[in-house]
Amino acid sequence: MLKTDAKYHIGQVLRHRKHPFRGVVFDVDAMFSNTEDWYQAIPEEARPSRDQPFYHLLAENDQSYYVAYVSEQNLVPDETGEPVTHPDLPDLFGDFEDGRYPLQFQLN
Repeated sequence: MLKTDAKYHIGQVLRHRKHPFRGVVFDVDAMFSNTEDWYQAIPEEARPSRDQPFYHLLAENDQSYYVAYVSEQNLVPDETGEPVTHPDLPDLFGDFEDGRYPLQFQLN
């Protein structure tokens, strides 16, 4: 049976389980929807199952801002209570409140 119910929601701040970055969810795919090349570029021993939600994040680390595409199994809620400073956040979300960002722009 495929897992298609997303555990996390748009506007939620998450962090990666293994890599040092965090970000805000701005879209969710019920199953893997990126390219085959992208998927094959992940080392086989670290490659996540395609049959789970994948999240689009406005992500940041100590050096840069970017968009990340991450499987649900590799994400956990960010418990710092700190806002994310990605420069594209104001294009989609309102001000950080109660640990999340309210959506200000309607996606699909």
